[in-house]
Amino acid sequence: MTATSSEPHPPHVPDAPRDRRRVPRPPDPVDPGVPGRRLPEGSPRGSGSVGRGRSVAPGRSAAAQRSGRSLRAAARDVLTLVVLPLPLMVAALPAAFAGGGTRRWFGGRAESQRAEAQVAKDAAAEAFYELDTAQRDLRISIETIIAVDDSPEARRVVSEFDELGRRIDEASHRYITAVDAHDLDRDDLEASAAMRARTELTQARDELSRTKQDLDRFAQRLGPLLGKAETQLARVAPSVERARQALLAASNALDTARASGLRADELATRLAALGPELTKLNEGAGRHGVPETLERAERVARDAESVRAQAERLPQQAAEIDHRLVSMRTRAQALMTRTGQVDPVLSELRRRFSAACWQDLQHVPENAAQSVRQAEQKLKEAQAARDAQRWADATSQLATARALLNTTDDAVSAAGDRLRRLNAVAKDPQDEIDRTRFAIRDAQRLAMAGRQTPDPRHARPLDDSVVRLDQVVAMLEEGRHPDYWRFLTETEAIRETVAQVVAQIREDRGGGT
Repeated sequence: MTATSSEPHPPHVPDAPRDRRRVPRPPDPVDPGVPGRRLPEGSPRGSGSVGRGRSVAPGRSAAAQRSGRSLRAAARDVLTLVVLPLPLMVAALPAAFAGGGTRRWFGGRAESQRAEAQVAKDAAAEAFYELDTAQRDLRISIETIIAVDDSPEARRVVSEFDELGRRIDEASHRYITAVDAHDLDRDDLEASAAMRARTELTQARDELSRTKQDLDRFAQRLGPLLGKAETQLARVAPSVERARQALLAASNALDTARASGLRADELATRLAALGPELTKLNEGAGRHGVPETLERAERVARDAESVRAQAERLPQQAAEIDHRLVSMRTRAQALMTRTGQVDPVLSELRRRFSAACWQDLQHVPENAAQSVRQAEQKLKEAQAARDAQRWADATSQLATARALLNTTDDAVSAAGDRLRRLNAVAKDPQDEIDRTRFAIRDAQRLAMAGRQTPDPRHARPLDDSVVRLDQVVAMLEEGRHPDYWRFLTETEAIRETVAQVVAQIREDRGGGT
């Protein structure tokens, strides 16, 4: 028994063989023009599929049934044109004669596989985009670390990132190859080709996702290094700005000094030498490296601050040099006057004391006069350097002149001091003897404090000092003109030795020995 249709069959169409099996319901039709979007039932683009819940009549072929449905659709189109107004009928004519649309009708299974392949393609594209974005963001972090850190750990991180980059390239190549190998918009796409495309695109998506997960885990491990690098990068801008401000302040101070009549050529040269360093700072840490940029910024700021301080001090420095020139000229004149008074002192020394007491002073007048003349010459050179605003040279010449005047002053003073001390010891040598004996006894008491016997290291030099003092006292009784100068120098040497022993005792006891 067969089910037949009331509509006539088209001529010369043989009947399909009888098939009592029920045709399975195909998936909902999919619009090939819009991936992933399903069409409602009865849509012209999906009219090629078998209707929902319908089966092929066992007595008719599938081709005969499709032909009958086409005739019914054409009849409906003609009736619609008859009842439409003329303008609407004109507009509907192309669609009617096109059979309800210009796209080819596909079978249900191929269309379903096409949709699934398109979904897989979209998912793979999204995974590719996410991986590419993550790689770009991570590359910025790696470049930040490279610019700051050159440690072995940082180099190892760079190597690992390069290895991940190769894996990313491989996964991306596999994805692109899968996309290029399958044209999902072809009208004649077969179901097997769509299934193959879906499988390859799904595999590509999975590989992209796994690589993205590995990249995310790698990014998490970069936290400490990246934080350290970002901290140093955060220091770059303030350091460079401080250097710029220091250079500006130095330039302003130099302009102020020049406005007061000071050339400050040396400072200007030093400031100009910082220009290339400022250029490198402006080129940025990306070109010269973060550590080098920080070090350069600190050096420029320090040197510019030095120039600024000296430029601000220039007027005061000029005034100080002028004051020192006047003061040292006055001192040189006074020393020259005092040098003329050394001869009477030497004359009295020769008259009252033995040669040993004054022989080392007989050339003081000549040496003092020569030193004063040298100091006056240095003062002239200092004045010339000051006039030329060579401040360093002026300061150096003044220091030399001061040293010469100090030496002359000591020599001139030594003659008068010698005569005074010799007069005092010649009048009463006991005072010098008592001072020395008191120093020795005080050291001996300290050496015996808390001990039954003194330490030989302390006792021996103190005993030697007692012997030396007795010898020098006996020397005063020899001859008519004792060597009082030797007596004075020997007692001073004894007291110096005793002072050293006292210092050693206190050091030993302070250290617990």
